[in-house]
Amino acid sequence: MSDIIHKPKLSFHQKLFLTIVSTFLVFIFLISSFQYQREKEFRIDLMTEQIQSYNNIVYEDISNKGLSDNSINSIINFLNVKNLRITIIDYSGKVLYDSDIKDVQNLPNHSDRPEFRNALSTGSGVSVRRKSETTGETFFYAANRYPNYIIRCSLPYTNTLNKQLSADLDFIILTGLLLILLMVFLYRITRRLGNTIDQLRLFAENADKNRTLDIDQQFPRNELGEISNHIVGLFKRISSTRDDLIVEREKLITHLQTAREGLAVFSPDKKEIIANNQFIQYINLISDEPVQAASYMFQLPEMNEINLYIQQNVGKKGLISALKRQSAQVEKNGKVFHVQCIIFQDSSFEVSITDVTQFEEENRLKRQLTQNIAHELKTPVSSIQGYMETIIANPELPAEKLQNFVQRSYLQSKRLSELLRDISTLTRIDEAPKMIEKEDVKIGQLMEQLAGELEAEMQQKNMKITTDIDPDVIVHGNQSLLYSIFRNLMDNSLAYAGENTEMVLTCFRNETGSCFFNFYDTGAGVAEEHLNRIFERFYRVDKGRTRKLGGTGLGLAIVKNAVILHGGTISAKNRPEGGLEFVFSLVK
Repeated sequence: MSDIIHKPKLSFHQKLFLTIVSTFLVFIFLISSFQYQREKEFRIDLMTEQIQSYNNIVYEDISNKGLSDNSINSIINFLNVKNLRITIIDYSGKVLYDSDIKDVQNLPNHSDRPEFRNALSTGSGVSVRRKSETTGETFFYAANRYPNYIIRCSLPYTNTLNKQLSADLDFIILTGLLLILLMVFLYRITRRLGNTIDQLRLFAENADKNRTLDIDQQFPRNELGEISNHIVGLFKRISSTRDDLIVEREKLITHLQTAREGLAVFSPDKKEIIANNQFIQYINLISDEPVQAASYMFQLPEMNEINLYIQQNVGKKGLISALKRQSAQVEKNGKVFHVQCIIFQDSSFEVSITDVTQFEEENRLKRQLTQNIAHELKTPVSSIQGYMETIIANPELPAEKLQNFVQRSYLQSKRLSELLRDISTLTRIDEAPKMIEKEDVKIGQLMEQLAGELEAEMQQKNMKITTDIDPDVIVHGNQSLLYSIFRNLMDNSLAYAGENTEMVLTCFRNETGSCFFNFYDTGAGVAEEHLNRIFERFYRVDKGRTRKLGGTGLGLAIVKNAVILHGGTISAKNRPEGGLEFVFSLVK
């Protein structure tokens, strides 16, 4: 019973016939609706032009003869239009004359009438079907703006006017008759096609269920029958290559689904088989002109190494796996790309492009940071070692000199401790930003704490700090890192602003999403050539002076990274009055 072929409820030709007829019905309905609406709009436009021509005649006549009942009546008699209503309105909406209303003084202001508003603003206005608030009848209004007043003519909706505005249905009737004739013709055509399709459907169903196939069956002698014969012949060849196609399909799907890099697969003659969007994007970054096809990569001089490898190895028999992979690095437009080519057994090949710019930059920064750290650690360690060696080698050293050496060793160890602390802070920001705990921090209270801690140092240098921060300024962030931001800015001013100066901190903008701060001192500032680099790690404006003052060279780097971690930005500039100014934001 499982081998019984169930015939569908509707045959192919019936489905095809219904589909085509349904399509034609929808198409004819849309065309008819469009034509009906278009003709209706055309008739409305004609009526609008006709009534507006009345407005022009009225205007010319009253311009020559003046506004009076006699002049208006003569116009109505001249136009000979039944039930024509003429209204003259000034720009304020006051009715100056109405042919249907004698006592116009008691008429309400017409400034809210749509045709009046449009005429006043654009020069003309129309209300196709609007009920008059004065007479209670429904009119077709058309108004035009003239110097000093607006003239509005209107016609009531009588049977004559409705007939003039109604679209002609002859087109729809003719279309319906043509559709009936077309349905008869389509039915005969689809029935002939359906017989051939039914044969082909039975063949495909039997092939899908591995039943005995009638390879020698005859199809009708028409184009569809010829195609069916070709399909039956192709079926044998397709069966033999199906397994190969499955392997190819799985190979492509695996690469495209798992690869995050730009990926393209080419035939042995370098024709594109498939390429993802990332590959096209990377090729455009490498190329000097817009590129649409992945195969353009073979014309790029930056790909010469890969192209040479492809030319030498595609099509080569017995290629060992070690030779099937070639890599190259391309640097272009500030980007670094890792390009890799893999040749498959059928001589098709895959090219992948990976953007390693950030990876290379991180490696460079890490190497630079390691060198800087080693250099910065060397100074205090060498100093401590030298002092200790002197003390050990001279046991009879005078107490005063011994105390001096111990004091210097302590200061160097303190500097070493501060350096390690700053390095630890930067490492924590760089490597684990998502693990840093955050809480609501009141910036005003934080500044009070900092002012207390630095009070003694400020008194020594006769410095003062002024803050203008509302108590409700709260930032959701890390208490320790927010402390580091403001502490390092103040330490920087304490170290370099000089004596008898002032530090000022204000919150000049407190929006829903961010707080904006301004911190500056009244010192000497920084030379312009150093402004763009003061946030770099271990960068020193004056190396000798900075080491003498005991800075680690990481304070402003910590400030910038902590601000970025809190979703903000920071910049530095010199004030015209003197001093260095920082403007930064923190996401609330």
